[in-house]
Amino acid sequence: MIHTTYFGNIEWYRNLLSAIQPYGSAHALKDIIDADEHWQKQTERNRCIIATANGTQMLSVPITVPDYAQKPVSTKDILISDHGNWRHLHWNALASAYGMSPFFDYYADDIQPFFSEKWEKLYDYNLAIINKVIELLGGDEIIKQRIFSNSTADAAPMKPYYQTFQKRHGFIPNLSILDLLFNEGPESILYIL
Repeated sequence: MIHTTYFGNIEWYRNLLSAIQPYGSAHALKDIIDADEHWQKQTERNRCIIATANGTQMLSVPITVPDYAQKPVSTKDILISDHGNWRHLHWNALASAYGMSPFFDYYADDIQPFFSEKWEKLYDYNLAIINKVIELLGGDEIIKQRIFSNSTADAAPMKPYYQTFQKRHGFIPNLSILDLLFNEGPESILYIL
């Protein structure tokens, strides 16, 4: 089992594909992503890192713990807070950072609903994001083909790919999967496996 993540980093998705391998399908995500783990603060469970013109930027989803939750709190009990207009701020940060990237317009309509619709629980929100990312990476069929022809567990270190601000900051490894999707589009799966 692996922990949940908010637009997780590329290495997390590499690990996910390894975990999916025995199942052969992304539909088994609820069996792979641990809903019952103890909540850990200040982790990628509700944070991601993107590359901007000024360097890296962390985006954090504000959360709350419901009164009914038992201690220690399970990840599945964490609620999303509406504090601080974060959806609008996150979407604007992504549009500013990746608006000029080669595939932002290609994926914007698929990603934007995660910043306009409201979700109650972080686990459900992250699971929907993960399902969408897998779909954008090529869905079950291409993932099955790639998984069964490449072992992600023994994969070589990820090679650098084009990044919008690479000339300014150099290549920044292991950013949010959004960085890879917006910069490499349909070729993204080749960088993960």
